[in-house]
Amino acid sequence: METGATAGGRGWLRGGDAVLAAALVMIAAQLVWKFDLVRRTYFRQDDFMFLARGLENGFTWDYLMRVDFGHLTPGAFAVHWAMGRLGGHNDALAHALTIGLQAAAGLALLRLLWVLFGPRPAVLVPLGFALVTPMTIPGLSWWAVVAETLPYQVALPMALASHVLHVRTGRFRHAVAAAAWTVFGMLFFVKAPFIPVLALVLTLGWLGRPRTRRVWALYLAVLVPYAVLFLHQLLTSVQLTKQTSPISLPSAEVAAKSVWTLLTGSLVPTSLGGPWRWQPIGQDYALAATPAPLAWASLAVAAAAVTVSVLWRRRAWLAWTALLGYFLLADVAPIMLGRIELLGPDLSGYELRYVSSTAVVVALVLGLAFIPVLGEQRPWRRPAIRGRWVWAPLAGAVVASSVWSVAAYADRPLGREVRSYVETAETALARVPKGTVVLDTFVPDKVAFPLFFYDYARHSKVVDPDGSSGVTWTRRLNGPMTTPLIFDGQGRLRPVRLDGITLPTGDDCGSIGQDDVMFMLPDQLKNAEYTVQISYLNGAPSELSVRLGLTQTKVPAGAHLGVTYATLYGGGSELYLRTVGSGRTCVGEIRIGVPVADGTAAAVPPQPVER
Repeated sequence: METGATAGGRGWLRGGDAVLAAALVMIAAQLVWKFDLVRRTYFRQDDFMFLARGLENGFTWDYLMRVDFGHLTPGAFAVHWAMGRLGGHNDALAHALTIGLQAAAGLALLRLLWVLFGPRPAVLVPLGFALVTPMTIPGLSWWAVVAETLPYQVALPMALASHVLHVRTGRFRHAVAAAAWTVFGMLFFVKAPFIPVLALVLTLGWLGRPRTRRVWALYLAVLVPYAVLFLHQLLTSVQLTKQTSPISLPSAEVAAKSVWTLLTGSLVPTSLGGPWRWQPIGQDYALAATPAPLAWASLAVAAAAVTVSVLWRRRAWLAWTALLGYFLLADVAPIMLGRIELLGPDLSGYELRYVSSTAVVVALVLGLAFIPVLGEQRPWRRPAIRGRWVWAPLAGAVVASSVWSVAAYADRPLGREVRSYVETAETALARVPKGTVVLDTFVPDKVAFPLFFYDYARHSKVVDPDGSSGVTWTRRLNGPMTTPLIFDGQGRLRPVRLDGITLPTGDDCGSIGQDDVMFMLPDQLKNAEYTVQISYLNGAPSELSVRLGLTQTKVPAGAHLGVTYATLYGGGSELYLRTVGSGRTCVGEIRIGVPVADGTAAAVPPQPVER
């Protein structure tokens, strides 16, 4: 039997050529397969916030080390910072990075399996699982998830492979490499501190005692500072809510339901080719929606596989226990510390991005539960049974189910409509004159939810994050303006129209002096924010006082014929106007309402950008 050094070194180059060729073909094939999905995706939701924050900030400690709702990801923030300066919404670059990282993750897992089990055909099974499982698919369609999880899926197997080589050869440089890969993973994902824990389980269960204890001191030297830094940043980083990250635990009932849902509705079914059905969240993302009968069937198949492995394979129980422990500590615990209260157990339980990176661990556990490790003595509890290929039909069914599930996920517009909206808006900004007043409203929910992202869901942050358009953004219409513009539902710019009531004054304007002039409204207005549009004719500039209900504001009115706006929060059935100071203002038509796009006016561009 080959030694660990041979398997990790010369075996990689000379042994198992057919297995290596088959593995590389599998990795290449899944890249072609997944690229067809990735190329149709676009930035979504918090992607726009991260890109905008990268442009707003310098490459500083405070920017990189901010904990975003429990995530310390300086590496991902560095990527967002660079991408914002390499073309903003450069989806082609994002796609290239996604496929490149996916290729690196596949090769890293192949290296781990090769080092751990040797160049035997059996390693193609756990590798194939990781390549086809739908567990990772939703994460591939969300750039923010890609930037966090794919580097980790590279770091985890590379670190474990280096650790295995250290235990087998005693060379400390392999331990240093394992620690370095762990640090690399920590830069991108909060689950990376569990890499040394997996290394410990591997060592105790299958590798024997390491040649030196320095390796554990080295790992602690990596983990302890990270833990201190993470806790400090977690408790001090200011979130979009203007508060620091709260640490709160859900009730026992909510916690139990969330764990059960994430296990039976997400992890187990997707490990067997599920979920078979998806619940769309908008048109560019979806949650798992595993049918209940198939969820129970998945549990039965998983239980059977675990039982068979435990009966025949020594220490298979430890592999499955490690997977369960990783699931509870790395997948469940982080969402219990705050996100579960926001999302609820059903939404979080079917969210596959919480378990997408676990696909690598599942692949490793499948190998440990069914394949002897290089140099392992007495790996089997019982003699091998006839029909050693009985697993092949199950593997074929899992592959077929995985292809079906991925095809079902891809059978949606994905990023087409969001891309169309954003690129249409960017085109509109490029075509209007510099200095044009544009009302800075929130983008549609399909682009970014204002409820979650606040000001980062405004058009200025999403479609003009670097401020290069040259337009004048305003959140409220106040003062004299000539044809302010607003975005319509397709991302085009149109003139503003007030959706509400109009108060005509006849053919002649009405003179307004220093005393309040009351205008009766045809309808009672509920208390809300309204914009008042006042047409005027002035011999000289003046200032108007506008009062609606108990709220009053002052706005200028220029000389000659023009329009001025006043935005205020109020209500009632009466509007009061007066001129501040000496002089009089001749007021014509008055409109009160909410700014919307004038659908009868020309749009810029005339047609939305289609992809």
